[in-house]
Amino acid sequence: MKVNLNSAFLAFSLMFSMTLASQNTLNTLESSLKWEGKKITGSGHNGSLTFSDSEIKIGDDGNIISGVFTVDMTTLSCDDLTADSGKANLEGHLKSDDFFSVEKFNTATLTISSVENNNATGVLTIKDISHPIDFMLVKTKEGYKADLVFDRTKYNVKYASGNFFKNLGDKLILDEIELSAQLKLK
Repeated sequence: MKVNLNSAFLAFSLMFSMTLASQNTLNTLESSLKWEGKKITGSGHNGSLTFSDSEIKIGDDGNIISGVFTVDMTTLSCDDLTADSGKANLEGHLKSDDFFSVEKFNTATLTISSVENNNATGVLTIKDISHPIDFMLVKTKEGYKADLVFDRTKYNVKYASGNFFKNLGDKLILDEIELSAQLKLK
């Protein structure tokens, strides 16, 4: 509960302070968020999610200095499969309580508290569980590129994790999920 209260306070403080600097919002139609998860064998799946909202504070130098990004978890898709190869089944499984419990937790949030030399610091909230996170946020010609890795088990996503289940063999799913975002502002 303490982490969630701290996250709420941080988000409120960021939104309040945004009136003091340049504000922008994300162009959700032109921005993208890709994910990749892997098994112990090296195989895995990848897909995408959609941003639903954002509030971004831009510094005098034109760089993001803080912000809040909301992801619509109901848009979770698996892009490496087709309908014939089980796409709907995997997407349903990823949205189930085995993974992200999308019916109960339909959004995830990334709050950026600071950015220095392309190193962003903030809080990632998934399934109403918040943890600090550090990642790269780089300004590009098109907008910004962010790459981060998070440990899914910290957010109560334990299905086929070797830290919680034994003798999984080649069914073991690695705990690290890779995210890559292309951010375009309005």
